[in-house]
Amino acid sequence: MVLRKCYWRPRVLFLLTSGVCAGVTFGLVASPSEPVSVQQSLAQAALTEILQRGAPILGFDTGCDPALNATCDWMAKIPDDTELVHMSIPGTHDSSTWNYTQATQNSLLGYTGPIEPAEYFQCQEHSYFQMLEGGIRVFDLRVALNPGNGTIGFYHSQALLAPDTRLEDVLFGFYYWLDAHPTEAVFLSINYEGGTGTQDTLAFQEQLYDILSGDLATKYWVQVNGTLGTLGEARGKLTLLQRFDYSLLPNTSEYSKRFGIHLDPEDWHDNDPNITLVYNTVNGTEQIAYIEVSKDYYEMDGLPSSAGAAENIQWKYNATIAHLQDAINPDLHPDQLYITFASSEHDTNGETPRIMALGNGSDVPGVNQKILPWLQENKGKRFGIVMLDFFDSVPGVVEAIINA
Repeated sequence: MVLRKCYWRPRVLFLLTSGVCAGVTFGLVASPSEPVSVQQSLAQAALTEILQRGAPILGFDTGCDPALNATCDWMAKIPDDTELVHMSIPGTHDSSTWNYTQATQNSLLGYTGPIEPAEYFQCQEHSYFQMLEGGIRVFDLRVALNPGNGTIGFYHSQALLAPDTRLEDVLFGFYYWLDAHPTEAVFLSINYEGGTGTQDTLAFQEQLYDILSGDLATKYWVQVNGTLGTLGEARGKLTLLQRFDYSLLPNTSEYSKRFGIHLDPEDWHDNDPNITLVYNTVNGTEQIAYIEVSKDYYEMDGLPSSAGAAENIQWKYNATIAHLQDAINPDLHPDQLYITFASSEHDTNGETPRIMALGNGSDVPGVNQKILPWLQENKGKRFGIVMLDFFDSVPGVVEAIINA
């Protein structure tokens, strides 16, 4: 494992040993009189352990040279005063599923019981670090309690993805990466995942609140609540797209901290080609997210059950392009947020997320192939956030979104 220069200071080492990162234990915090090298080596050891535990989701950071890779630090060329809602930003749907194979599923049957084959849950094939280096800046995190250890981990519906990896580990990975790429802004859509066999309890919400409101999180998350600002304000930080509720937390000052934008799960419908979700009102003006999901991870509606890959892919392509056409229309909602999911599946006839995104491997192209010419024809226009499955399997899709 290759690690870049460690940016953790003694204050962070103290936080680690004070329980922010459970499982990393030292006898004592180094005193100011101890050699700096001792403190650095302890901090490096702690970081290495955290990233190793997060590797089933994060992967390993092998570095990225902006001179050789246009997607590495692509936000560096965009002016600070650019409004985030005016940008085109690629993301990945069900980002954590890249490492979910049939062997993984078989090894976890004791937790999940029999479920659909792994190919219906896998939506990516590259790790978080590889996604970051490939230009991805929006991540779709589905979380619930890990079985047996009470930590918060990663799921896709019933599929448990990595029971020993905790949300904190993965967030440390993002912090680590942002320290090395301070020009970039990363958005995390965090959603409580139902259907996992675990409950959205007070204890779960308290733990999630503590993770997102601690001192280290305050340093690395944009703290503005209810609105999206400029790229300059978001550089080097995470922005929260909150798809969960704190409905069970006490209404006290202890749990009053909020930031990011709240995309209310009650208003987020799984099969809707045009969700209109008001997330804030400022000086009488509504701030709205226009979202196209149209079965972003379930089956297609509007087609007979006998429809095959070609019909289902075309249906999804039509819905995706219709929403993107609205996003680029300067006369429609130019100052509002657009989120388009180019991802889907149709399990009645075996159209897995891979087939929907990439086609059948012979005569039927997938959504990713079909949207590429449209994206290239409209390069430089505002697409908003575009969420992809198997994001780089069709070369040029990410580059077309970011106008590289």
